[in-house]
Amino acid sequence: MSPVQTAVAIAYLASACMFIFGLKQMSRIRTARQGNVLAALAMAIAVVATLVELGKVDYRWMLLGGLVGTVVGAVAALRVAMTAMPEMVALLNGAGGAASALVGLAFFYTHVVEPGRVGTVAAIVGTASTLTLVLSLWIGAVTASGSLIAYAKLSGRMRGAPVLLPGRHALNVVLIAAVLGLGVIFGWVAPGLGTGVGLIWILFGLSLLLGVSLVLPIGGADMPVVVSLLNSYSGVAASMTGFVIGNNLLIIAGAMVGAAGLILTQIMCKAMNRSLANVVLGGFGGGDEGATQEAGAYQNVRSAGPEEMAMVLEAARKVVVVPGYGLAVAQAQHAVRELADLLEQRGIEVAYAIHPVAGRMPGHMNVLLAEADVPYEHLWELERANSEMKTTDVVIVLGANDVVNPAAQSTPNSPIYGMPIIEAHQAKSVFVVKRSLGAGYAGIKNELFEHPNTNMVFGDAKKVLQDLIAELKSL
Repeated sequence: MSPVQTAVAIAYLASACMFIFGLKQMSRIRTARQGNVLAALAMAIAVVATLVELGKVDYRWMLLGGLVGTVVGAVAALRVAMTAMPEMVALLNGAGGAASALVGLAFFYTHVVEPGRVGTVAAIVGTASTLTLVLSLWIGAVTASGSLIAYAKLSGRMRGAPVLLPGRHALNVVLIAAVLGLGVIFGWVAPGLGTGVGLIWILFGLSLLLGVSLVLPIGGADMPVVVSLLNSYSGVAASMTGFVIGNNLLIIAGAMVGAAGLILTQIMCKAMNRSLANVVLGGFGGGDEGATQEAGAYQNVRSAGPEEMAMVLEAARKVVVVPGYGLAVAQAQHAVRELADLLEQRGIEVAYAIHPVAGRMPGHMNVLLAEADVPYEHLWELERANSEMKTTDVVIVLGANDVVNPAAQSTPNSPIYGMPIIEAHQAKSVFVVKRSLGAGYAGIKNELFEHPNTNMVFGDAKKVLQDLIAELKSL
């Protein structure tokens, strides 16, 4: 091994270790930022080491691509609102899948087509490379098109309700069988030239169609799980690409992303008391457009305003805030932090109950509150929050809906029955801040709104909190 190869191997090893430690740090709120920086540094080292390993290459296109990517990434990071972060993550997942598929296509053209070799692809590049090439193309294309559908649903460019095509399960089975069959023909039957070129593009097209058909029937209620699952897909596709081009670091990094995404997906499914198969088959969750609930469906709903809230909070000793997507829409994270500071100055304990599927992506509420510098020790996970509810004086629900719906525990025929929820109804007083009585993504009635200890506060979360702060200061 030459000195250059040794240096590259050491750099790859260092990058892999940094990725592992960075991922570990991202699992805790306090160290997440350092973990992100460490992972970014690891990626920079990996890119430099790869360029060194390639040797003499034309850097002009690489520099141009790097410049364009840097500008796009910087602008997106500065301009994308926190409410749009889930769809941003979906786009990034799609970009990762598309990159893996394109690398697979490029490998085929540079190693089979351009040299003008004749024979099966497996005979030319080897069985292992052919298998991983097909998997990279298949999984990458599914991730790319599926992520675009997820982006469209999350951003409101497409209805969040499930799109249930007639015979969708049969269609998916046919598409999967066709992709597998074409993969075998492409790699082990068709010659490297002529027929092989046509087959790889048909394989690519069918994979894109499969990604669309898999995500279309999944409703908005399951979007956090879908984003996590697509993230796992992008990691697996990257790992397959690493095998194709013989890059060990890409194999390791892709495998870690794939495994982490799959573990997170399982955690999300458990938090919703649903199996992964149930989520993937789709059909659950009405989305925002279809999730409206007529006010007449509720009885004995009590409403209050910031003045009544202030009077109750003035006598409280323990307050728990339950954030939801409505908090993100209103950009009220700084207002809720100001309210918490004001209450704590009066000797009131304030905490935040975080449900694993609150918001529209994994960790959405954690990121949102971290932006407002909410102390990480004040964020309670589901189990701790529920253990504290009976001794909590006031719960303030900000834009959350399904994750606090008592129907999950009391109504056996409810579609969310058995789903672990934040038991806000166990507290002495509950204030639900929402614009209306509209339903959440599950598209069902929220029984919490009718509980005798619940008061609805209608309005924009940020405006309500600002008025509440003004009332407290006047007391």
